[in-house]
Amino acid sequence: MRTYRRRDFFNLICISVAVTCAAFSTLAQGLPEASQPEALGFSSERLQRLTGAFQADVDKGAIPGAVVLIARNGKVAYLKAIGFQDREKQVPMKTGSIFRIMSMTKPIVSVAAMMLVEEGKLQLLDPVSVYLPEFKDLQVGVEKVNPATGNPELSLESARREMTVQDLMRHTSGLTYGTMGKSLVKQTYNDAKLFDQSQTLAEVVSKLSKLPLAYQPGTTWDYGMSADVLGRIIEVVSGVSLDQFIADRIVKPIGLVDTGFYVTEEKLERLAEPQIDTATGKRPPMWGVSKRPNLILGGLGLVSTASDYARFAQMMLNGGELNGVRLLSPRTVAFMTSDHLPPGIAFSPVTQKGFYAQALAPSPEDGQGFGLGFVVRNEAGRNPLPGSPGEFYWVGAYGTAFWVDPKEKLIAVLMLQLPPMPIAAHYRSLLRSLVYQALMD
Repeated sequence: MRTYRRRDFFNLICISVAVTCAAFSTLAQGLPEASQPEALGFSSERLQRLTGAFQADVDKGAIPGAVVLIARNGKVAYLKAIGFQDREKQVPMKTGSIFRIMSMTKPIVSVAAMMLVEEGKLQLLDPVSVYLPEFKDLQVGVEKVNPATGNPELSLESARREMTVQDLMRHTSGLTYGTMGKSLVKQTYNDAKLFDQSQTLAEVVSKLSKLPLAYQPGTTWDYGMSADVLGRIIEVVSGVSLDQFIADRIVKPIGLVDTGFYVTEEKLERLAEPQIDTATGKRPPMWGVSKRPNLILGGLGLVSTASDYARFAQMMLNGGELNGVRLLSPRTVAFMTSDHLPPGIAFSPVTQKGFYAQALAPSPEDGQGFGLGFVVRNEAGRNPLPGSPGEFYWVGAYGTAFWVDPKEKLIAVLMLQLPPMPIAAHYRSLLRSLVYQALMD
């Protein structure tokens, strides 16, 4: 029997620790990769169509670049960096490039809220005023034409019921976005300068409590600042700032190494930028992320990578757990990804055009509904984009998108950095078609 000296034991321990740390580091930076796409049921040849389509648009100057990640059964089948992280500086795109994910912040904030629900600290049926008393006795703005002048005027009526926490999570609160569409209520939002990054979330939410709602709570699905109010509730209930809660309770536990509300100095060289707009000769304005802002919103502001967001999506696909770390119970995830919209719900006019084109609206016409932070698909047909009943997804204004298809055990993440809104819809649709046409088994 071999006798080990003290130094031998020391060396063995060092080797063991090094191997363990290396394994953890690799795991924390993404999901494990399959040996080849065919092992996960994909055709390598057909996946090349995806690469070719995005590369063609890079070559003709339509987009600067993209990162696409496709995973199935918990392993990566496809991860490609295409084009430029910064076209003007000729910086190649990298799989680890960091993107402003804008409204893809909302699903993460929804998970944070449901963790507090699971702990008994938050109730979905509670009025928002239980946690934010200033939201008691809100009023709803109604446009009426002045018969004397013929001009529209804003009148106020009392809310027939209070908005609830569930309303915030399913966008039926009556809150709106001033930047989407035009109305006298939306103008009050714009005048309030709600996106000035020098203010705090508490200050923004206080302003919101003094503005008229666009709709009676519970009557209309309208995309708006609901998640920002939810973020403030998380702060009040938890006793810590929203960014700290997300970092401590979600980001660190499941290894989202590049996800946060700003990019640290040593990582700024990895930040993807939009290309110059030929019409203006300038880069389109983007949300500032080079330092921690005073304004930490619940509805936008996070930065992330394709690999990080894939880990978050995989956690949801796994029923709330990733690599032995459980954030939510399987039944809570199932509850979140069920349709929470009541029969006969109305949809605001803006949901039928612009940002909501290409089957984003959670309407029955598209076979969709809305859960607690996600669009959910209810029907196999009706929708012009391929997918499966039971899937859930959301997108970001600058071109990012993700979806989770539990039937196929599949997740996909698209990272782009484009001017807000219309052009991004084309790439979401393109990716959907090219992912499913490559799935053979």
